[in-house]
Amino acid sequence: MIKYRILLCICTCVRPILDANIELVSDQRHFSPGVAIALSCKQGYTPVSGPRRIVCTIDGMWTKTRYTCIPKRCPYPDPPSNGELHYEDTVYLSTINYTCNEGYTLDGSSTAVCQANGTWSTPAPECKAVSCGLAPIPQFGMIIYDKMVRGNKTYFGIGGTYRCLPPLALFGNPRAECTINGTWTETPECRVVTCPPPENIEKGYMSNEDRRDFDFMETVKYGCEGDYLLEGNMEIVCQQNGNWSEMPSCKASCPVGIQGVKIEYRGEKMWIADLKTKAILHKEILSVYCKDTVRNCSYAVPVQCLDGGLRLPECFEGKIHYLYYDDSKKSSTMFLFKISSFISKKKTTLPTMSKYDQLLTSKL
Repeated sequence: MIKYRILLCICTCVRPILDANIELVSDQRHFSPGVAIALSCKQGYTPVSGPRRIVCTIDGMWTKTRYTCIPKRCPYPDPPSNGELHYEDTVYLSTINYTCNEGYTLDGSSTAVCQANGTWSTPAPECKAVSCGLAPIPQFGMIIYDKMVRGNKTYFGIGGTYRCLPPLALFGNPRAECTINGTWTETPECRVVTCPPPENIEKGYMSNEDRRDFDFMETVKYGCEGDYLLEGNMEIVCQQNGNWSEMPSCKASCPVGIQGVKIEYRGEKMWIADLKTKAILHKEILSVYCKDTVRNCSYAVPVQCLDGGLRLPECFEGKIHYLYYDDSKKSSTMFLFKISSFISKKKTTLPTMSKYDQLLTSKL
């Protein structure tokens, strides 16, 4: 009788290859058929579907599974007040970054990481306003803040204006600003400034003739004698550089040395004989009517008095008019010559009598 020996080949299962976020609850490398092992999600991941066990079959294969693990998610964070946050996702191991707006500084951690338990590694920080404290005050000075300041705290963006106690002058930037780094801009100085006694102007007078030094911002006023007109500011001021502002000057009026013509003065047409004044003021305009012999009509030509000089239109060339007005004498004598169409009240060297015919001398 022949005997047969049947050999059975039993295959074992090797450790299964799983997704990176799934782990086995066993350290074995080989498994016998029929052995079941449990699956679990790695730290920071959570299961969503499929059986949690696989079994080693007799042919050395593991049963199929759809067990899946996904990253845990942390709650969506809120941006800090006066700040921003930046992130791409909120799942496990994701990172968020906090920043503050200009003028604010971060109080707390600037980053946070989503942990395995679904919470952020650090609490949300705060954005606090940059504080400068009170602005430094220069000696003999003060500051006027743009906004109400309570206590001894000021914040980025707050500014003020420096002033000095009179009569001191401020040197430096009058504006103060709380900067982003928590410090104030440079503090100016208050210094003593004086100006020398001002000089009087020709044909003028001063409101203060004290021969002393004048303090910063002190003023002196000027006026003119008689029919002289003040040109420029009537008031000069002692400036920060120790000099006076630009001084005015007294400009002479212009004698009107024409006769028998029609004029327009201050909006009124009249004959020259009806003009109530014998001179017009500096920069005043007088319109003289000239005759057009071709068209047999007249036309107005404006002329302006400039510091005692009045240039008449060409139609008056060669006519009698005043050239020189000597106001140094009480009798104020006017001399009349037949030379050009320019009338002047300025002192001038007169031509010799041998070259010109003197026509008339009148007393005013």
